[in-house]
Amino acid sequence: MIPYTVNIKLAARTLTGTLNLQNKSAATCCYFFLSLFFLIKLKPAVVSVYSHFVASSFSAIICLACALFMCAYINGMFFFSSVLTSEGIVFITDFTPSKPPGSGGKKVYIASPHASPAHTKPPPAAAPAPTGAKKALNKVKVLITNEKPTAEAVTLNDCLQLSYLPSKRNHMLLLYPREILILDLELSQTVGVVAIERSGVPFIQVTPCAQRDALYCLHENGCITLRVCRCTAAAEESVQELVYDLRSQCDAIRVTKTVRPYRMVICPVNENKAALMVSDGRVMLWELKAHAGRTSCLSPLYSPVAFCGAPLGPSQKRIQDLSLNSMIGQTLIGGEVPPPSSNQQEVQLKFLLSGLLSGLPLPPFAIRMCPPLTTKNINHYQPLLAAGTSNGSILVYNLTSGLLHKELSVHSCEVRGIEWVSLTSFLSFATSAPNNMGLVRNELQHVDLPTGRCFAFRGERGNDEPPIEMIKVSHLKQYLVVVFKEKPLELWDVRTGSLLREMAKSFPTVTALEWSPSHNLKSLKKKQMAAREAMARQTVSDAEQSNVESSVISLLQDAESKSETGQAISAREHFVFTDTDGQVYHITVEGNTVKDGARIPPDGSMGSITCIAWKGDTLVLGDVDGNLNFWDLKARLSRGIPTHRGWVKKIRFAPGKGNQKLLVMYTDGAEVWDTKEVQMVSSMRIGRNVNYRILDIDWCTSDKVVLASDDGCVRVLEMAMKSASYRMDEQDLTDPVWCPYLLLPRAALTLKAFLLLQPWSGTFTMDITQVDTKSVLQDPELTLLQRCLLVSRLFGDESDLHFWTVASHYLQSFAQARQLSVSSADGGDAAQPPLQHHLDICYDVLCESSYFQKFQLDRVHLQEVKRSSYEHTKKCADQLLLLGQTDRAVQLLLETSADNSSYYCDSLKACLVTTITSSGPSQSTIKLVATNMIANGKLAEGVQLLCLIDKAADACRYLQTYGEWNRAAWLAKVRLNAAEGSDVLKRWAEQLCSPQFNQKSKAILLLLSLGCFYKVGEMLHSCFLSMRCSSHAALKLHSLLIEAAFVDYARLLRSLGLREGAALWASRAGSAGVQLMEDEE
Repeated sequence: MIPYTVNIKLAARTLTGTLNLQNKSAATCCYFFLSLFFLIKLKPAVVSVYSHFVASSFSAIICLACALFMCAYINGMFFFSSVLTSEGIVFITDFTPSKPPGSGGKKVYIASPHASPAHTKPPPAAAPAPTGAKKALNKVKVLITNEKPTAEAVTLNDCLQLSYLPSKRNHMLLLYPREILILDLELSQTVGVVAIERSGVPFIQVTPCAQRDALYCLHENGCITLRVCRCTAAAEESVQELVYDLRSQCDAIRVTKTVRPYRMVICPVNENKAALMVSDGRVMLWELKAHAGRTSCLSPLYSPVAFCGAPLGPSQKRIQDLSLNSMIGQTLIGGEVPPPSSNQQEVQLKFLLSGLLSGLPLPPFAIRMCPPLTTKNINHYQPLLAAGTSNGSILVYNLTSGLLHKELSVHSCEVRGIEWVSLTSFLSFATSAPNNMGLVRNELQHVDLPTGRCFAFRGERGNDEPPIEMIKVSHLKQYLVVVFKEKPLELWDVRTGSLLREMAKSFPTVTALEWSPSHNLKSLKKKQMAAREAMARQTVSDAEQSNVESSVISLLQDAESKSETGQAISAREHFVFTDTDGQVYHITVEGNTVKDGARIPPDGSMGSITCIAWKGDTLVLGDVDGNLNFWDLKARLSRGIPTHRGWVKKIRFAPGKGNQKLLVMYTDGAEVWDTKEVQMVSSMRIGRNVNYRILDIDWCTSDKVVLASDDGCVRVLEMAMKSASYRMDEQDLTDPVWCPYLLLPRAALTLKAFLLLQPWSGTFTMDITQVDTKSVLQDPELTLLQRCLLVSRLFGDESDLHFWTVASHYLQSFAQARQLSVSSADGGDAAQPPLQHHLDICYDVLCESSYFQKFQLDRVHLQEVKRSSYEHTKKCADQLLLLGQTDRAVQLLLETSADNSSYYCDSLKACLVTTITSSGPSQSTIKLVATNMIANGKLAEGVQLLCLIDKAADACRYLQTYGEWNRAAWLAKVRLNAAEGSDVLKRWAEQLCSPQFNQKSKAILLLLSLGCFYKVGEMLHSCFLSMRCSSHAALKLHSLLIEAAFVDYARLLRSLGLREGAALWASRAGSAGVQLMEDEE
């Protein structure tokens, strides 16, 4: 029985190295794999597309740091065709995944403050000059205008990145080398600045988080910092500031001319893991950890009061580092600091290095695959690839896992070649730079992989001699030939490390050499076995021989032969080589004996021979002119093929008995030939299908090749030598990986159903090895809601995650309200206890109305503080009117200067707001005027008038009629009571379910926030989301819908093979479940 099974299904892959212009496509693909986001990093004309579909009314934004391109939409895709300008941003408001935008978008410009229209109100003459933080803020203040600024006022040229804030609606950030600007898109003004001190390290990238208002920042020294937002209010000035405090930072890297940080990626599901790509090919994996502690100089961060959407019990188990929102509590607004609950702790954050993936150093490389897999070495075989580098180190990769097995510092100069002498040891040689006489220092090292021991194979030899051109190890790993440039070759015994022969000076110059695969080892073994058997029979008398079984004798002979075969037997092997004239020489080696063999005159059709390959009865020669000569030694025939591709640098036969495929390396690419049919199988040529030059080649299996290229990568390719993806189930992973996406769909659904619901057993059990989550999932205090949310996060299912987050919050909220109403009806205390937590503000209109309104008031107050022009003041006044803050809106309207063209209109508007009465005639007149204004295209003005007379419900209906669904929902949240706001949002949900919108998932979230759980269950059941529907039905649904959901869920479990669970859910589904079980039986 074989104790160890070897995975020989080597997958096509790329071992990446240093980042450069040649391999930027491979580096970008690696960034795609790490980030799961779309990002293209190009040279000066940078085009970055950022999409934000959840928390922003703007659907897409195109930032052009050096050039702005016109978008031509073909089949729903973006194509950038011509240059328009170089200082603006295009906002596309009608972008949807199902169809291309119908308009060219809105173009705006970014300019410095002195180039934008100044506020009409002049500053007082006696006002002191700003100092400190205010002065720094004024320097980096950015305005968004609709007019093209002058060339000297443009600031977008220095912008490194543009991104939406997923934690806040209609907010965007601009990244500059020394500051991050937070922009409010409704006000078109900077509302926050994250500036680093003068001695700080500049930014190169920022990634905003969705779970918390936080920023992951990457600096030029490779340091990743986490900044968390807090709102401060100065009591003496009543001025709010968005401040992003530095909460944690990782260690920096050593930056040199060739080593610098490239890109950072944040885990999109949990937002507590970061991967840093470095230009030298390294990938550093950092994890954010939380631990109890106090901060002396910053406002405290507290642990959240809930775990997986439900209040945390006193003895309930939790996973603190599951995600960012399970590590720190919600971001505070308005400067409020609520007292922490009893189970809250003040926490500190820190980065821990959890993984490091090393890349290849700078090219050139010399690669060599270990001996092939055979039936004799299958128990301990590892597919190892040795890659010699330019700095003298040798990297050994395991091609099954693609990971670095060992890195050995062997030589002091560039490695020129590697030859394996066993599965665990190899020989490598390197040559130093030549001196004035053309002599070098040769280094020939023997390396033992298990111990890492290295020793000079040639002893003291190697100083001041011609450079080594090649080394060749014989087929049986007995002998070694060392070929020099202008010196006769040397023949060594690999087993003893002794020099067998140093050829005379008259020995011809070797241009190509290869060992023959034929030998006499089998005949020698048979002779030795016969001799051992004869010796054994002579030592046993005739009387005793009859009593000794032949099996014992054979075992004795076998043991003796095995102990001495590798040491005593020296098989006869031979090699061929060619000289500068193309003549072929044959040399035989047996022990210490070296004999000259036959000589074959040169072929007139061949030029100078550069390489030879020999397998079986086939000998192939390549020359400097690109000719290949195929010799059939058995039939004594030869055939020349001109490839017209120039110098044949290397040829190698594929491993495997009967496999006659040949890999040929040229100066401009490579080819695979079938020597049986003498025809080409596949080809690769630089400039045609690749843009890199091949440095070395080899076979890693019988059907896959490995290529080293000058772009710093080593590629494992199929025989067709085309780019290919690899199967994860073929990977030999060193550690267990929790990634349900790697499972087959059926297996993933089975696992998900198994983790979600197990009511058929008395306790929740599981047979998985995830120690961190196993104890939590088995915790009896973990509710069904928490389990659903936890499993959706473990699976990385974004749709399920949003659903269960909203569902968990409002199921508990409505249950609490129902309990209060019952207790109030019974005469109990009707005082409503304060909510322990709110839905995160990133869910925008899905949040509670009171919390949403408070956030909007704080936001408009911050906008008011940051305004710097009349347009900003006008927008703030409009927002205050919609929010019902009429007194402050009147103050802003009266600030309009008499020189302003809108002075008269603003004055009249201020008078109107202050003199509005609740009498019937005045309200009728205002309502009539508002209706006429809306009918004549003045929708915003008409809505304002309706809000002034407390007709916000009518305003919402007008907004929905004209397709302004987001604005209607916003207005309903801030102005209407629960019943009227519910009607507005229900109409929006119906519209989202229509075929024109087809956004049922968003409609489901809206209905959840309204408490329409039965309607949600119907929609889930109609969408065939039986697993989510059954979990939802188990919480709160009508009996008929529960039965239908349970029947479908039982049918799903039955198809997944969970018969016990299917029987239980079918038993709960009434007559339909009984019928299902009868049909199955």
